[in-house]
Amino acid sequence: MIDRVLDSVQTFATQFRDLLSNFDPITDILDILLVAFLIYCILIQLRKSQSIQVIKGFFLIAVLYIVASVIGLKTTSYIFSNMFGNFILFLFIIFNYEIRQTLENAGKRGFSAKLLFSSNNDNEITDCINAVCRACSTMSASKTGSLIIFERDSLLGDLQKQSVPIDSVTTYEMICGIFYPNTPLHDGAIVIKDGRIVAARCIVPLKNDYEINAHVGTRHRAALNVSINFDAVAVVTSEETGMISVAVDGQMRRGLSDGELRELLTSLLLKQNNSQKRFFDIFKRGDKNG
Repeated sequence: MIDRVLDSVQTFATQFRDLLSNFDPITDILDILLVAFLIYCILIQLRKSQSIQVIKGFFLIAVLYIVASVIGLKTTSYIFSNMFGNFILFLFIIFNYEIRQTLENAGKRGFSAKLLFSSNNDNEITDCINAVCRACSTMSASKTGSLIIFERDSLLGDLQKQSVPIDSVTTYEMICGIFYPNTPLHDGAIVIKDGRIVAARCIVPLKNDYEINAHVGTRHRAALNVSINFDAVAVVTSEETGMISVAVDGQMRRGLSDGELRELLTSLLLKQNNSQKRFFDIFKRGDKNG
């Protein structure tokens, strides 16, 4: 076994020496930077689509393959070597949706590094905010209970495991239709990502927190919990009072008007307006806890 390890180290040293002898500072550095940029962009896209766990699985398999090769497990090494021989094919099969989405974004928005992997622009986010505010105003007037969760930096895949997948533009009609009383999707929350509704009937796990439980109802507790455990913004309309509330970072602002809701969501969701100081200035105008 020690001989195999020494042979592997010697082979690597020889290959590394040959690589340095043929190194061209200009073309090779440019080649490395281009590959690094492509890998970075792919990882950003995979993170947005919650496929990063698959990449971790590939890395684990690669480590097992290296260990099996070093200690001489022939059958295991043979299986892994055949699998990695078709690695590119595996990638295209597993990440078919992500690759297609990336190419579509490239065709629609050009090859700007900022826009290539951005799924929505500020105009679409603004349309989404307007639709949510209008729907919340209507549901507040009719005392229709609702819970709307906006995904930001934290991924909300855990909330969507037992939900109903949806891929829809966020519209007033869509939101009101989902939360219409006694419909199949009424219970639970909807998750909005990059201005689109991605899931409905999402169940938020509730912690047994007496301080939260003593002051607010189920939807408000769910909103507070999701704002504590994730970097998310939760909007609630009360079924009992019709009151509109927003929870973020474990704090809740209640009794919002349509205009206040729009101003608050704009400060939280639009990157060009996402000033932390401005957010707290707005938030301090109302009470912080439910």
